[in-house]
Amino acid sequence: MRDKVEEILGAIRPTLEADGGSIELVDVDEEGGTVRVKLTGACAGCPMSQMTLQHGVERILKEQLPEVQRVVAV
Repeated sequence: MRDKVEEILGAIRPTLEADGGSIELVDVDEEGGTVRVKLTGACAGCPMSQMTLQHGVERILKEQLPEVQRVVAV
């Protein structure tokens, strides 16, 4: 599952980079379905980062990988 998550994040990353940010995969808990990511660059301090994470990254990951239950920023 980790490889699939990384592949999907790779597709999302250019959108974040266009705004001066990025995202890194930290960990995938396959049993619990939790993906841990680190927002970097402009995304790290952005007040909209939580919305980007939940309504963007998490939504896309859940759509493409039903085993993903949640995405958490660390």
